[in-house]
Amino acid sequence: MSTLPSSLTTVEHYAEAIVLGLVQGVTELFPVSSLGHSVLIPAYLGGQWASDLSMTNPKSPYLALIVALHVATALALLVFFRDDWVRIVRGLFSSIRRKQIRTPYEKLAWLLVFATIPVGIAGVILDKLLRTDLGKPTYAGAFLMLNGLMLYAAEKGGAKGKQRGGRRKGVGTGEPSVRELDKYGRELPPDIASDVRLARLSPKTAMSIGAAEIAGLFPGLSRSGATIVAGLFKGLSRDDAARFAFLLATPVILLAGLYKVPTLMEPEYESWIGPALVGSVVAFIASYLSVRFLVRYFENRSLIPFAVYSGVFGLFSLVYFGVVK
Repeated sequence: MSTLPSSLTTVEHYAEAIVLGLVQGVTELFPVSSLGHSVLIPAYLGGQWASDLSMTNPKSPYLALIVALHVATALALLVFFRDDWVRIVRGLFSSIRRKQIRTPYEKLAWLLVFATIPVGIAGVILDKLLRTDLGKPTYAGAFLMLNGLMLYAAEKGGAKGKQRGGRRKGVGTGEPSVRELDKYGRELPPDIASDVRLARLSPKTAMSIGAAEIAGLFPGLSRSGATIVAGLFKGLSRDDAARFAFLLATPVILLAGLYKVPTLMEPEYESWIGPALVGSVVAFIASYLSVRFLVRYFENRSLIPFAVYSGVFGLFSLVYFGVVK
C-alpha cells in the first residue's frame, strides 16, 4: 500500500475514486470500454495513481473498487428503466406461477435470464487471467483499437444494407424501429414497443447477443458496444440493440458486484470503503445522465464517433506504452 501519511493517503484515495467514478459512469454505457479506460488513465497519470490503481497487483483492491463502481452503474440503469424492470420482474414471476410464457414481458424476462448465462460463466473462468495478465496498458490500448474497428465494421455493414433497400441478411440497417400497435390498433409508447420487439427474439439469438458481453471482460473492448454490434448483426435496429444492451448489463453488473465487492470488506482494504462509496455516488449520477443521453442518441445517430475515438485513443496508447514508454 501507499507509503504516504495516512491522512494524505486517504485524500488520495478519495480523489482517485471520484475520478474513476466519473470515468466509469460515462465509459461503461458509451461503447468505449470503461475497463480499458480504468487501466489506461491511472497509467497515464503515473505516480501514486499507477501504484494504487494497478489491476495486476495481487494486493490491490482496484478490481473490487471498479466492480463497486459498476454496481452504481447498474443501480442507475435500474432507476432509468424502472418501469421496464417492474414489468419484466412481474412477467418472470407470473410465468413461474402459471408455468407458461404468454405475454411479451414474460418472454423478455426469460430471454434476459438466458442471455446472462454465457458472460456469467466466462467471468468466473477468466477472472484470474484478466487480473494477472490482461490488465496492462498495452493490452488495453490494443483492445480499444480493436473495439473501434468492431464498431466501424458494424456501422458500415448496416449502412450498406440500408443502401441496398433494406437489411442484409443478419445485419441491422441502424434505422429507427417501426412503430408497434396494440390489439386495438393504438400505437404503443416507444419503450413498450421496443420491449415487444425484443421479446420476439428467439432464446438462441438472445443468448448469442448476450455472449457478446464476454468481450467486455477484456480491458479495451466495450460491453455495451459488443452487445449493440451483436444485436445489429442479428437484425435489430440500433435503438433496439442499444436498449437490449442496457437491459442485459444490469443483471450482469449486479451479479459481478455480489461476486467481487466483498473483497472491499477485508481488513487491509478498510481505507478504501469510504472512497468507494463516494466514487459510487459519482458513478451513479454520471451513469444516469449517460444512459438518458444515449437512449435518445441511438434513435437516429451512428456508432462512428465512438469507433473513431476508440481507434485513435487505442492506437496512441498502444504506441505510447508499447514503444515510447
